[in-house]
Amino acid sequence: MTARPANTHQARLLRLLRDGGPNSRAQLGDRIDLSRSKLAVEVDRLLETGLVVADGLAASRGGRRSHNIRLAPQLRFLGVDIGATSVDVAVTNAELEVLGHLNHPMDVREGPVAVFEQVLVMAAKLRASGLAEGFDGAGIGVPGPVRFPEGVPVAPPIMPGWDGFPVREALSQELGCPVMVDNDVNLMAMGEQHAGVARTAGDFLCVKIGTGIGCGIVVGGEVYRGTTGSAGDIGHIQVEPDGRACACGNRGCLEAHFSGAALARDAEDAARAGQSAELAARLEAAGKLTAVDVAAAAAAGDPTALDLIREGGNRVGQVIAGLVSFFNPGLVVIGGGVTGLGHNLLASVRTQVYRQSLPLATGNLPIVLGELGPAAGVTGAARLISDHLFSPA
Repeated sequence: MTARPANTHQARLLRLLRDGGPNSRAQLGDRIDLSRSKLAVEVDRLLETGLVVADGLAASRGGRRSHNIRLAPQLRFLGVDIGATSVDVAVTNAELEVLGHLNHPMDVREGPVAVFEQVLVMAAKLRASGLAEGFDGAGIGVPGPVRFPEGVPVAPPIMPGWDGFPVREALSQELGCPVMVDNDVNLMAMGEQHAGVARTAGDFLCVKIGTGIGCGIVVGGEVYRGTTGSAGDIGHIQVEPDGRACACGNRGCLEAHFSGAALARDAEDAARAGQSAELAARLEAAGKLTAVDVAAAAAAGDPTALDLIREGGNRVGQVIAGLVSFFNPGLVVIGGGVTGLGHNLLASVRTQVYRQSLPLATGNLPIVLGELGPAAGVTGAARLISDHLFSPA
């Protein structure tokens, strides 16, 4: 993709076609503040760039029938969601429909070189499958703070070896296309906003609970990143004075007391202490426990597993209650690997938020699980790069 929109009107048209699919000129005219003649000029210029193509005649609205316009069907975006323990890579079309999606276990602590070698192997597999001849752009999510304008991770607590690594520059050279980089929870929020449970929400919070904990903040339909890109780093809000040591160097952080890693550690401690026969059996069989084991034990009615989930949900809910009182969102979305704990976790979070926040903030506040699962991150990554490319150069 070499062409870019020449002005804000063209950028608006491209985003409308991305988010709403093929539209007629008449329908586009209904949704954008341009005269018919000016709209015709801008659409014709976009057709000349090859970013959009004619797509047959639209349904009649009386009088002369309008032509449908759609984004060029050959456009392809790569979405990469790097988690603490796995990597998801997907290819989408211009409307951000996922055409192919691969997942591979990967420890982010192996460092950026090893992780990106794996990403490139997965991208090559998607190309070889015939889904894409090449990529017009790529969005990358990483599980740590990112200095957004430069696309560089900054002192990420669970990503040793990544501080200052030029992710955007390195991947752009390897892939041969523009690259944008963001925190993974921001991309989850963008994915749920584009195709998930937050489609109609303008102001919402998206909380990701996995190996770490973060929060995507969407204000007026746009991700809010803060002055330096660290907005939403709620995993390092203190919930227990003088509590457990955290990877960030502080004590008592939410992430240290309830995340995928903390939950697994607490479950193993309970199993070894003889508090749960169910968890002990799973520990003996596998040699370690994960949040998936806790979820399975809870589903089997194990009281210790249920208590661990409720206690963790209470801590998360305590933090979210403060955010709700401060921000007054219209929706809270809970996502990430630990959401396999399901409605037991959700019930505890809701109880704390509805109990601690004022009725005006919670009276019509849905707190729900995300819809897209692993597809949220890669869809959001594709949305990130398309936002960049569908902006005036």
